[in-house]
Amino acid sequence: GPACTAGPFLQRRKAMAHTETMLESREIFNGRVIRVTVDKVQLEDGTTSTREIVHHHGGACILPVDADGSVTMVRQFRYAFGEEIWELPAGKLEPGEDPFESAKRELSEECGLSADNYIDLGVVYPTVGYDSEKIYLWAATGLHKGGQHLDAGEFLDVVRMPFEEALQKVLHGEIKDSKTQIGLMKYALLRDKA
Repeated sequence: GPACTAGPFLQRRKAMAHTETMLESREIFNGRVIRVTVDKVQLEDGTTSTREIVHHHGGACILPVDADGSVTMVRQFRYAFGEEIWELPAGKLEPGEDPFESAKRELSEECGLSADNYIDLGVVYPTVGYDSEKIYLWAATGLHKGGQHLDAGEFLDVVRMPFEEALQKVLHGEIKDSKTQIGLMKYALLRDKA
């Protein structure tokens, strides 16, 4: 059947790197958080197309896990969606900022926590179709309480809950934020393999 012929075709295609070449770029917006360009690109068959790109400096996200297995999350209103969203502590990177240092700062600022141990959970590309944002993820263990110090204009609730409850919120669609879903699920898989 068709499945038999698809395999070898896909294997041959993998050997060929797909690419698009920028021919020209026009900036249409440059704001505090994002820059937007409209780019003319040449496709691999020689034709041209247009790409609208949101340029973003990226973010850092941290999953704080207590000794008893509880996770600390934040709940805040996100204007773009018009609703409160469950999230792991996270923040945007300043140009050239080290993502790991940013993650530790967000843990302190948003949750009033520091940690003895950090586990690299990799990087997430949350919106690959039009946005250059990369979010770097860590888990933090060996937590210590300090003082919360939110940025001006930042309003959020800090909530501790059992890790399994957070995972259930992902599975039941209550946690919709991609970095939070991925951080929780990736840590759960790593934890279960240990």
